[in-house]
Amino acid sequence: MSNYTKDIDAAAALCKTNGSAWNAINPESVARMRAQNKFKTGLDVAKYTADIMRADMAAFDGDKTKYTQSLGCWHGFIGQQKMISIKKHFNGQTDRRYLYLSGWMVAALRSEFGPLPDQSMHEKTTVASLVEELYSFLRQADARELGGLFRALDTAREAGDEVKAKDIQNQIDNHVTHIVPIIADIDAGFGNAEATYLMAKQMIEAGACCLQIENQVADEKQCGHQDGKVTVPHADFHSKLRALRYAFLELGIDNGVIVARTDSEGAGLTKEIAVVKEPGDQGDQYNAFLDVEEVDVADMAEGDVCFNRDGKLVRPKRLPSGLYQFRQGTGEERCVFDSIEAIKAGADLLWIETATPSVQDIADMMNEVRKEIPDAKLVYNNSPSFNWTLNFRQQAFDAMVEAGEDVSAYDRANLMSAEYDETQLAAAADEKIRTFQADTAREANIFHHLITLPTYHTAALSTDNLAKEYFGDAGMLGYVEGVQRKEIRQGIACVKHQNMSGSDMGDDHKEYFAGENALKAGGAKNTSNQFG
Repeated sequence: MSNYTKDIDAAAALCKTNGSAWNAINPESVARMRAQNKFKTGLDVAKYTADIMRADMAAFDGDKTKYTQSLGCWHGFIGQQKMISIKKHFNGQTDRRYLYLSGWMVAALRSEFGPLPDQSMHEKTTVASLVEELYSFLRQADARELGGLFRALDTAREAGDEVKAKDIQNQIDNHVTHIVPIIADIDAGFGNAEATYLMAKQMIEAGACCLQIENQVADEKQCGHQDGKVTVPHADFHSKLRALRYAFLELGIDNGVIVARTDSEGAGLTKEIAVVKEPGDQGDQYNAFLDVEEVDVADMAEGDVCFNRDGKLVRPKRLPSGLYQFRQGTGEERCVFDSIEAIKAGADLLWIETATPSVQDIADMMNEVRKEIPDAKLVYNNSPSFNWTLNFRQQAFDAMVEAGEDVSAYDRANLMSAEYDETQLAAAADEKIRTFQADTAREANIFHHLITLPTYHTAALSTDNLAKEYFGDAGMLGYVEGVQRKEIRQGIACVKHQNMSGSDMGDDHKEYFAGENALKAGGAKNTSNQFG
């Protein structure tokens, strides 16, 4: 017996128990509403999606082709459309396909202050609100899809088509939800460890099963692809990792996932000299990367900060900003150190922010990490901040030079030029871009690949194309040819925007509540009928 049938029987029994006052309650309508609302709370979502992530992580350990992917979201509708599209194009399944919630896009697109840079200046509760919004839209995608199946089931029954009715009932019983894991960006924690804990609880209660936190100073936080990044000593960062774990455990999400991000490759600054409790400890190793000069006590100026290194008095170089700098060229080494220590402190996954997308560079760092933590897995930002075309064409150029091939037809500094688009070099570069995720999953143990800001760019591109055509000579044809006709030809669900917004579900509910007296919107005069 399916859950749907069980719910009908349970509702029927309940109605019978409550007597004639409940005669107008249709048990099957109750079962339908329950099916359309499988997840009652954000914590239900977090438990369900944490199980998915853990199972995917285990599968990846056994098969490196089973890496996972996500695209960044800044609105519930965007996340909903991604999952609807995935189910449409991939046999109704969502396997290993997640959503990413980018702090960058929250700052740029969701702050009440207006567009902001990625510096944690936006309202901290906006992130949790977006998690909740994303899952509200994904729940509605479930409800909408099931509603269509219920209406089809009624039609088949009315036509006496038992074979069709049985097939539709099977689809209902085996419905695949649009609910998937969201990897949510908590920036540098929006304050101290207590602030991080409070923020994490809100995000988990909204449905987040996976939180990503970075090792920057919260009040100096910068975008991972900008200059001026300032990291914190490991003890400070690890207290925030523990704050996340406590938040998960308090709320009963025992298998919640923590992603520890290091920005050390591009971060040359620190605000603090780490506390050293004994030689060679974590703090001592952190300080070992500082750019220092040996000094004599007599040469110390008023207010100088100095410490003992191997029996010598050294003074870390301090900038006019009051920050200390690390030695040049230590970024990758610090990333490896950060990653190993984060896993030891309880992180489940790593994130190493890099300056360019290079399979070899990422693999080199992860291979060092895995010498100590063999199953260490990486989340990687396939960032739009990289010029992917230029980077990979230059990599292809360099490979040709190394192989002794003739590169006289190419200007390495100008490889972005459209004149190279149809060349053999461009084709080789594009093939490396195509296989980048599979290559790095295999070579660098990257479990999850994400693009942080894709829909920021697609919204800008599509709006530019529409505005150019609509306000130009094409007029209304610019919209019809460039948007609506493509929606119809490609079967994009929201060409029926009334249905997508919940109009048909509203009609279903009106009928449940008012019976034949219901005033429904989906009648013969509804213009959406033009779309079939």
